[in-house]
Amino acid sequence: MLSLRDRRIADKIVDKIKSLGMGMKIMHVCGTHQDTVVKHGLDTLLLKLGIEVREGPGCPVCVTTTREIEEALYLARKGKTVAVFGDMLRAPGERDSLATIRAKGGRVRVVYSVDDAVKYAKEKKEDIVFFGVGFETTAPSVAATILDSPPDNFSVLSVHKLTPPATEAVLALGEIELNGVIDPGHVSTVIGWKEWEPISKKFKIPQVVAGFEPLDVLMAVYMIGRQISEGRAEVEVEYSRAVKEYGNERAKRIMYEVFEKKTGEWRGLGRVEESSLSIRKKYEDWDARKKYEDVLAEIADREYKDPPGCRCGDVIRGAIYPYECPLFGRTCTPSHPVGPCMVSYEGGCAIEYKYHRMERAKKCVV
Repeated sequence: MLSLRDRRIADKIVDKIKSLGMGMKIMHVCGTHQDTVVKHGLDTLLLKLGIEVREGPGCPVCVTTTREIEEALYLARKGKTVAVFGDMLRAPGERDSLATIRAKGGRVRVVYSVDDAVKYAKEKKEDIVFFGVGFETTAPSVAATILDSPPDNFSVLSVHKLTPPATEAVLALGEIELNGVIDPGHVSTVIGWKEWEPISKKFKIPQVVAGFEPLDVLMAVYMIGRQISEGRAEVEVEYSRAVKEYGNERAKRIMYEVFEKKTGEWRGLGRVEESSLSIRKKYEDWDARKKYEDVLAEIADREYKDPPGCRCGDVIRGAIYPYECPLFGRTCTPSHPVGPCMVSYEGGCAIEYKYHRMERAKKCVV
């Protein structure tokens, strides 16, 4: 059986990459890819070959804006029970996180799925707000839950976002000159590889949909390099064991039955057209923004600022490496995160700290 961590096969792929004889700047759009790249030292290995691999907007917690976090915090302060995934619990707002709100007596409950939140709502009489964070991978399950007519005391605060528009937004900025993009495998199992084609056509850039093991990533790098050497700019699929041309049609149908595309805010990117998923009017009984419109109106006009010195937004755009942020490993650590990139297990700063701590930061002149 093929091992996706086989050193001999990895060496052969690396030799293939070397044979191309070219330097490249590649961005991936997945926090799991970042973990694989750093954990297995692929970033260091590829850099020796003149190939940079940068993280893009692929961490759901990281791209959630301060305003969106403050909405959840405010509902918790107003007596609503906010149900949240564990990696979102410590994501900082301006002064608090859901973890600190809970420590002060606020109703915050960690759940493992949206089903857990619904089950809790059925058992309790209190109002339950599920903080719907995530990309195309989690949105269909939330949509299916709403279609199943959950109890009246349940609602969703949707901050679900779509990855292709964010990828396009990064490329449109032109902040760094990229030669290729590694697209997220799990997202692509839902949306299909065809969804990425407009980006390659518009920006004339190669893309490869990849899995999450070291051999997957190395093969994706080689496939991008081969496209460049052959003068092509297409979408290819390395993760063919899971990704189809049009993805999971049923999941997409359910997702867009409940949600509609809207212009949304992304940390580090600002407003991105048709990049967020808003609950349709037909299902507004379970839309927390509609249900608690009067409550949230109290903070609607406030301006929110990210923590001074935090460069999480720059990390999200791939403009800097995590260790180039002056707060990294100093005032910002996993136990005392200043920005969300140091919170989530998919966050670039948390991953860098986990595997390298201050090793590379000490070599960085900011």
